[in-house]
Amino acid sequence: MSMPAYLRDRAEAAPPHAQVISSDEVFSAVGVGMTYSSGEEIYAQDDETDMVYQVQRGAVRASRLLGDGRRQIAGFYYPGDLFGLEAGLTHRASAEALCDSKILVAKRSALKHYGEAGERLERLIWRATGQELGRAQDHMMLLARKSAYERVAGFLSDVAKRQGAAWNELAMSRQDIADHLGLTIETVSRMVTQLQADGLVALEGCRRFRVAAPVRMADLVAA
Repeated sequence: MSMPAYLRDRAEAAPPHAQVISSDEVFSAVGVGMTYSSGEEIYAQDDETDMVYQVQRGAVRASRLLGDGRRQIAGFYYPGDLFGLEAGLTHRASAEALCDSKILVAKRSALKHYGEAGERLERLIWRATGQELGRAQDHMMLLARKSAYERVAGFLSDVAKRQGAAWNELAMSRQDIADHLGLTIETVSRMVTQLQADGLVALEGCRRFRVAAPVRMADLVAA
């Protein structure tokens, strides 16, 4: 769902905040909250990139449709993550809500109107861009050098690290994971079962897990 015109106008014309706010509050002070249903599009591939987004609740999938019709999952985003960060003028991938989600949206070209809050958000954007680049490089290394077992272990380890909870939720489907890791859905399922049998992860249902052996898991991912 594209941002309605009246929200774009609001994001651009809202007055600057007079008080100094913390980094954790920056996006909330500047951004406009929007809700998306499961599967709803947030922005499309090739849309303009003037908006920047932050997940407040839920989860987001970024995916790119290739020329041969295949789908490539570029990444997943969780509460607190900024996304939609691009070097060019258009989005290389689309973004969809994986579940009912609340997303904060800010017009990047309007940040100058927000004084210190806008400057802080620009710094957060640059920091998030660097983190995104690092994740992309790690992902390329994972696809090039790791076995299927190591890929799935690395993915689950990353989800656990980013969610920071004792038990972690997989908002995405096994097919999403497969498309992200360059595997088949059958291989992903086998590797998850093997990780469970080896005592590295514990499962509760199909989409809830915890890392059961953090040291062994870290050694496997770092190998």
